[in-house]
Amino acid sequence: MISISLLNQYRSQTFNMAPGMRLTSAAEAVNFVNRRGFVTFWPVKGIVMPSLWAATAGDRPVADEHDDPGHITWGWKDELLPQKVWYYARVLRRRNTMISLEALPYFYALSPNYGDPENDYLDQYQQGLMTNEARQVYETLLHKGPLDTLSLRKEAHLTGSDSRFNRALEDLQIEFKVLPVGVVEAGAWRYAFQYEIVPRHFPELIDQAGKITEPQARRWILERYFNAVGAVPRNEVVKLFGWRLDAFERTLTALLKDGVLTPAVEVEGSSQPHLALTSFVDGI
Repeated sequence: MISISLLNQYRSQTFNMAPGMRLTSAAEAVNFVNRRGFVTFWPVKGIVMPSLWAATAGDRPVADEHDDPGHITWGWKDELLPQKVWYYARVLRRRNTMISLEALPYFYALSPNYGDPENDYLDQYQQGLMTNEARQVYETLLHKGPLDTLSLRKEAHLTGSDSRFNRALEDLQIEFKVLPVGVVEAGAWRYAFQYEIVPRHFPELIDQAGKITEPQARRWILERYFNAVGAVPRNEVVKLFGWRLDAFERTLTALLKDGVLTPAVEVEGSSQPHLALTSFVDGI
C-alpha cells in the first residue's frame, strides 16, 4: 500500500509545490511547463494534474481577490501568448491548458486534423461531426486572419447567442483548430483574446505531428502524465483524456507489459485500485 503522505510528497515535487520550488517569473513558468509537458492553468476539481496556479501560489483554492499574489499567472499568460513558448487553449476537460512545444505534436497527432486545414473541417462538417457555429467561426478565421473575440463573433454572424459562440470556440480549441494568440484592448472591459487557426500560428506542427502514430502519441502523453502524478485510479485517466476506450486499453496494456506502470496498487484512504508509475512504487 502507498501511504497518502508519500504520494502527496511525490506530487509536491512534481507539481512544484514544495518549499523553495514556487514559480516566481514567466521564465520559470515556461520551464515548469516544459518539464511536465502539459499542465492546467488553474486546478480542476476532480482531476489530478499539476497547474500553473498551484506551482505559483501553493496548494490552496484560486483566490477571488484580484490582487492576490498568485494571480501574477494572468500576466505571464497574457505576456507569453504571442511569443509561442507554449500552446495555450481550452483542451483537457475543456479547461485552460498549457502544453509544451515538445508535447504539442503528440496531442495534435490525436486530433481530427489530417494536414489540410482548408478542407479537413469541411469533411467533419459534412459528416455531422462539427456544428454549423463551429464551421462559421473557423471559416471566418481561415479567410480573414486573426480576430479579437468581439470582431470574430460579429464576422461569424453569431452576435445573437453567447452560448453558441462560446461553445463553438471551445469545440474548435479542443480539436486543435483555433487558439488564442494574444490579448487586445476591445469591448467594455478593454480586454479580449485574439484568435487564429492553429496551423498558421504553428506552421511546422502538421509536419511534426505527421511523423507520430496515434499509439506513440498516447503512450508518450500517458508516460508524462504518470511521471507527474505518481498514481491515480484508472477511471480518472479515462475521464481526463477522453480517448476511445479501446485505444486507451491498448496503450495501457503496452505500458503494463513494458513495466512502465504497475496495476492495482492500493493507496491509503482510497477504495479504488490505482495505476502507478513503477519507478515511484519501486522507490518507496
